[in-house]
Amino acid sequence: MRALRQYYIARAIRRGRRLTPLNDRTGAIGPNAILGFMTLRNERVRLPYFLDYYRDLGIDHFLIVDNASTDGSREYLLAQPDVSLWSTDASYKAARFGMDWINHLLRRHGSGHWCLTVDPDEFLVYPHVQARPLRALTDWLESSGHRSMSAMLLDMYPRGSMNAVPYVEGRNPFEIACWFDPANYAIRKNHRFGNLWIQGGPRARMFFADDPGAAPALNKIPLVRWQRRYAYASSTHMLLPRSLNVVYDEDGGEMASGVLLHAKFLSTFAAKSAEELQRRQHYAGSLEYRAYHRGLQDAVDFWCPQSRRYTGWRQLERLGLISRGNWA
Repeated sequence: MRALRQYYIARAIRRGRRLTPLNDRTGAIGPNAILGFMTLRNERVRLPYFLDYYRDLGIDHFLIVDNASTDGSREYLLAQPDVSLWSTDASYKAARFGMDWINHLLRRHGSGHWCLTVDPDEFLVYPHVQARPLRALTDWLESSGHRSMSAMLLDMYPRGSMNAVPYVEGRNPFEIACWFDPANYAIRKNHRFGNLWIQGGPRARMFFADDPGAAPALNKIPLVRWQRRYAYASSTHMLLPRSLNVVYDEDGGEMASGVLLHAKFLSTFAAKSAEELQRRQHYAGSLEYRAYHRGLQDAVDFWCPQSRRYTGWRQLERLGLISRGNWA
């Protein structure tokens, strides 16, 4: 595993040379800053709400890679005082779906900081989120000896057609995509890396019913107290060293965990999936986006009688989707 970790770090150093700094404000990062990391392409409509959400949560500085956006994302981010921005037109696929770029920035700027790595459509929710900022969580994790925290990706969706309510810039996406699957999840342990592997939810039942093993992974470890010797091995699903993946208790107890509310399924989705299908820059020959394309021909409605309307973190705790652990 040490050799594999060194391989990922070496890749990150090489691929990092393809990043061009457009506005490097990392000199303003304080010693205790909580940092947010992201790769994006053509996400301009999502950015105002995304940035405000995480600013309110407690992210002090954002480090973002723009992969050749053409919709004004780059220009918008350049105007944000708490964003450091890099650009590249290199292959997203060849950079391990952007993770080589993120590992490079994490290694260079994240060491010694709590770092949150998310996509533009992922929104962290954790126990006490309405009352306690992210720093309260990271302080508690650190005092408890935890270096990382898991957050299951929870697909959110509207009732009815995704196109019925157009998403507009600045709107809370969960006013539209306010439903989720409360169950229908399969969990197994990845014995090589030690992480949990979670699949299921609406994408599995709607797009991968005939092959549930091909459904997207929902397990994430997005929040890490980073060190230069760390590396993400596959998206934010798992890390090296392996000990960072042990974000669960096998002895009958519970460790604190959150969810990433996933706002993929809005009116913007059809155009985005068509673009990504054409680019073929995603995992397994864009298998996931090919499934989406087939499903979207039928004007898919994710809602079913078992769907639940989202009301907050306490609801997710009751359903067993997040845990406070011993964080009172």
